[in-house]
Amino acid sequence: MSLLTAQLLRSLMGLTRRLPVQHAQIHSKPPREECGTMDVAVGLTSCFLCILLPSG
Repeated sequence: MSLLTAQLLRSLMGLTRRLPVQHAQIHSKPPREECGTMDVAVGLTSCFLCILLPSG
């Protein structure tokens, strides 16, 4: 390994040590999505149709 390569690797390692590391927030929860009345009506209707139509 040439002297130039060794110096380049050493400088790159020094840069990576100084970079800030972002840690994941383990205890964070995604925001809850509220279901509207129309969403509930469409969901229940589709469930009933899937159950009742095949029996027919």
